[in-house]
Amino acid sequence: MTRAGYDVVLVDQWKEHVEAMNTRGLYIDGIRGEMTLPVRALTPDQLPAHVERNGPLEAVLIATKSQHTEGALRQILPLISPETFIVSFQNGFNEPLIAQILSQAGLGGMERVVGSIPNYGGALVDPGYLEFVHEGPIQLGEMSTPEFTSRLLQLSQMLESLTQVQLSSNIWGQIWAKEVYSQQVVFSALADARIHETLGVERYARIAGAVVREALEIAEKNGIAVEAFDFFDPANYKPQTPADTQKLIANIQHAIWLLKKDQNPTRHEFKKKGSGIWWDIVYRKRPSEVGAMNGKLIEYGQRAGADTRLVEKLANMIFEIEQGRRQLGFHNYDELEAYVRSLGKELP
Repeated sequence: MTRAGYDVVLVDQWKEHVEAMNTRGLYIDGIRGEMTLPVRALTPDQLPAHVERNGPLEAVLIATKSQHTEGALRQILPLISPETFIVSFQNGFNEPLIAQILSQAGLGGMERVVGSIPNYGGALVDPGYLEFVHEGPIQLGEMSTPEFTSRLLQLSQMLESLTQVQLSSNIWGQIWAKEVYSQQVVFSALADARIHETLGVERYARIAGAVVREALEIAEKNGIAVEAFDFFDPANYKPQTPADTQKLIANIQHAIWLLKKDQNPTRHEFKKKGSGIWWDIVYRKRPSEVGAMNGKLIEYGQRAGADTRLVEKLANMIFEIEQGRRQLGFHNYDELEAYVRSLGKELP
């Protein structure tokens, strides 16, 4: 967006990252080759002075991990105007929390919130250094109306400088779809292995499919119209016959292909070899956003009276790994498979 001429300010609490971007530019490698982009970056404590000089923030894209949403939002509340809108540019069910915090501060509510799903992938490798891992579109929609408002169209045009933008009249249903589908992404992080060794194996894909099916049932219990997107069709996760299950396995294989199709290992050796959850556990050695993402999904499920046992089991296994009480490895799939079988939740 900066390269396209838009007025963009990046804000990050990692001081070394901000200093590197301002000094050397933002270095990006990966699927689109190497590039260094001059950007303007600030730490949160520098933002008030920027606003004092330049006026209130116009559009705020929160791109933190889900568990850091509240902290990021509260820092900018004094810096927004009545026209400012907030975009959750994240994974997770963050939009209701954003609206709640705005409402408590007397700054409106859901009418100021735009939902999104960034379906491209990357990683922050080191200060001032990003790796672009896979292509993908951005889904974008207003949370309070199905209309494509002028601000939504303007933001879409700006984001098109990065990738394709798909406007949605049911962005909440698409956010739910991403969170339902993401259960198999969480699943893939139970072992320190490439995705073709986890979800790419039919036996393991069947286990992941059972967890995703339960997550889909949670959505349906909450009256959510879960939307299909590029490589996820919720209808595939409700198999009635062995042939239906094979169709699901084929769908998962296609999703893996889409994630890897733009990578050329002869041109670039990718540092991020797994999901963002895997990246946090193995590379960053910090808690992932499973607690925030699965925690909210479980909360929605329990409130609606849905069965959440598989989603809870998977989340607890990840927590144990993050806390050093469980080792990464394929034995985790054996354990989860046995649990699926004990509940009678195997796919046909």
